[in-house]
Amino acid sequence: MTRGQDMNCDELVEVVTDFLDDALDAATRRRFTEHLEECDGCDAYVGQLRTTVGLTGMLREDDLRPDMRDRLLAAFRDWKADTPPR
Repeated sequence: MTRGQDMNCDELVEVVTDFLDDALDAATRRRFTEHLEECDGCDAYVGQLRTTVGLTGMLREDDLRPDMRDRLLAAFRDWKADTPPR
């Protein structure tokens, strides 16, 4: 997408969490949804994230073995440590 107001795929990935949390301002949300209408890849990506969020929201703490819980927590700690501040 090349017009000045169009959202590109990289920008969509940066704001997808805000979109799913309904935290985008009206103009950005419009650009986001317009991009989804034009980009099958991003539309599929957002669909996959929605499915993942829905499925993980159904998990209870006792659904995970303790060793798996520890591995997940370690992975998120490592990810957060590697993520530069905004």
